[in-house]
Amino acid sequence: MSELLTKEEYEAIAAGLTLPTSAFIDGGYRQAISGKTFETVNPATGVKLADIAACGAEDVDFAVSKAREAFDDGRWSKIHPSERKDVLIRLCKLMTRNARELAVMESLDSGKTIFDCETVDIPESIHCIKWHAELIDKIYDQVSPASDDHIAMVVREPVGVVGLVLPLNFPLLMMAWKIGPALAAGCSVIVKPAEETSLTALRLAELAAEAGVPAGVLNVLPGMGPDVGEPLGSHNDIDMVSFTGSTETGRRFLHYSADSNLKEVVLEMGGKNPCVVMDDAENLDMVAAHVVNGAFWNMGENCSAASRLIVHEDVKDTLLERVKAHTREWVMGDPLDPQVRVGALVSKEHFEKVSGYLKQVKDPVLGGKASGSAFVEPTVVETTPDTALAREEIFGPVLSVMTVKSFEEAIAQANNTEYGLAASLFTANTKRAIRGARAIKAGTVTVNSFGEGDIATPFGGYKQSGFGGRDNSIHAHDQYTQLKTIWIDLSDDAPDSVD
Repeated sequence: MSELLTKEEYEAIAAGLTLPTSAFIDGGYRQAISGKTFETVNPATGVKLADIAACGAEDVDFAVSKAREAFDDGRWSKIHPSERKDVLIRLCKLMTRNARELAVMESLDSGKTIFDCETVDIPESIHCIKWHAELIDKIYDQVSPASDDHIAMVVREPVGVVGLVLPLNFPLLMMAWKIGPALAAGCSVIVKPAEETSLTALRLAELAAEAGVPAGVLNVLPGMGPDVGEPLGSHNDIDMVSFTGSTETGRRFLHYSADSNLKEVVLEMGGKNPCVVMDDAENLDMVAAHVVNGAFWNMGENCSAASRLIVHEDVKDTLLERVKAHTREWVMGDPLDPQVRVGALVSKEHFEKVSGYLKQVKDPVLGGKASGSAFVEPTVVETTPDTALAREEIFGPVLSVMTVKSFEEAIAQANNTEYGLAASLFTANTKRAIRGARAIKAGTVTVNSFGEGDIATPFGGYKQSGFGGRDNSIHAHDQYTQLKTIWIDLSDDAPDSVD
């Protein structure tokens, strides 16, 4: 992406935006059948951005019928994989052409910093869709070991009509994580964006139609969870649901599936992720930079945020001094200012939840203050493993620090959680690094860095962080396809008779 603009230039782009306000169904924008709307607000200012169509169960039924019609007639599901690839590559080109508009729209709607939107969210969204597009015609089916009398083929088929339920924290990127493999597989999809952050999902659907995605194949239904998410989860003509969000809400989709048509369900949910720093960790200044990035990136509104620092007592004081020094570089303020690294929390309700945890913070190492109705400064607090600060997913810029005396105690503390999404381990001892990575119960463990891998590595969680599949990598395609065995008998012999 090109160089960042000035704050004034971003404000000028924001003033000239035309915001999408209608649902996108069957290839075009349309109002909710009920005519109802809801407000979407810029969380940084509290100013209303637009009134968005508030879809309901009747809109879900209509979108499902159009998605099913598109899937069954094969306008997308049965065309050659290279044709789907070409369309998705065109979509990536359109996203690139409109990248700055998407970045500003994302920042306004979510409170995310324009720095992150420009340098991470938009380019990574484009890369994700392009990666899956390029993979479409490179996934081979299989032939099983055979005798002279048979051939057995194992083939992939698109699973059908899928519901994709998005989180509020990475609106466009999480949409890309899901529609990339789903559309590549040939599915028809219905996207339910978080009600707080619907704008870029609607705009992306419009760009997809312009790129050549057929009507009915990509639909976006904004609205409240009970009005759209639950009907999607309970619908008898949806074949699969992929959900990213809280563990509490994720559980409901398993109930919806059990009570309807036993649709497949993939869940990517919460985390209380450990960052383990041992006494032999090299370059504590570098470690501190990773710790700060892991804890405060995207205001801590990140399911893989490194929100628990588990540090050996011999290096704790030195590390915390360097954590404080690096945190001072994370300026809090107007999200459209490219110098700002900590923007607004996504909604007033979420701000109240996060700031509520600050009441439990006594004598913080750093921070501990909230301002206005959206801003919480990066906060570091020493605590013990039995506190809410150490055990509950705050989903805000709060780093809980716990001290340990040994490698074994550190690993035990890392696993002392109901979650298991991500973890990081800092040590100069290679054997200790491998032993620790294997022992920590998490879907992704990074060594001497904070991160989530990349598009080529599967992402998902253990325990109450994940269920049913993985995002990213070739493995993401598994959840949007069915395996079928085709057995071809070549024998001329009749089967033995049965008495």
